[in-house]
Amino acid sequence: MARHNEFSAAEKKSSDLSNDIPTFNVENLQSNMKIIYYNWTFLFIIGGVIARILGFTSLTGFILYFLIMAITSAGLMAKSGFSTHSYFDSWNRAVLDGFFSGLLAFLDMRSFAYDIVHIF
Repeated sequence: MARHNEFSAAEKKSSDLSNDIPTFNVENLQSNMKIIYYNWTFLFIIGGVIARILGFTSLTGFILYFLIMAITSAGLMAKSGFSTHSYFDSWNRAVLDGFFSGLLAFLDMRSFAYDIVHIF
């Protein structure tokens, strides 16, 4: 993961040190969010297939989804050293931003796994 305050072309001047305004490198922030989305999507696809194989439906399926979401978010926060403001613009974005898209991937793959097993 790339920190958002790493500079690619410019350096801070000594006079700018008094204005401790957090700066964001847009490329690093976008790269970090791509990594999070990729991890969440991959884990929710695998989780949806596992939920269907193990027979987790309705409430137990959603509990598995929330469990995967919590473990993934905790793992990403541990990877960042629990300093979310060094890698992301807010902790909300790092933890909860892909909630509904992940739910869609989870449900789609759960249905797809059911169709493969029972139709074919």
